[in-house]
Amino acid sequence: MQRTAVNPWTWSQRLGFNQGEVVSGEVRTLYISGQTATNAQGEPQYEGDMAAQIAVSLDNLEAVLGEAGMSLADLVRLTVYTTDVELLLQHYGVLASRLGAARVAPASTMLGVTRLAIPTLMVELEGTAVATA
Repeated sequence: MQRTAVNPWTWSQRLGFNQGEVVSGEVRTLYISGQTATNAQGEPQYEGDMAAQIAVSLDNLEAVLGEAGMSLADLVRLTVYTTDVELLLQHYGVLASRLGAARVAPASTMLGVTRLAIPTLMVELEGTAVATA
């Protein structure tokens, strides 16, 4: 499998994401449902704490990846939904540092939404991962 970053502009690389990624070769693709700050029983965690919610959402995203035999390094697309864009941007380092440690800069979109499925949750991460078959 080969991944090739597509960046007609370089500003996004400073923020830790590529404008696009071409994946070629024999691959497996995992489409990951939105992951939030919930425990193993689906109960919301860390009401009002954006940094903690980002971290737990990432933990849950990594758990799904791990169950499929993948890791953050295989993430090619990440969509971030948040009920508070400004607050998320204040804590964006939590997300960026974990992606940076995995040496991955997936194509990304951040969306501000009115609310998530569980009202106390402030962030949801949805992804696509690609790995060798």
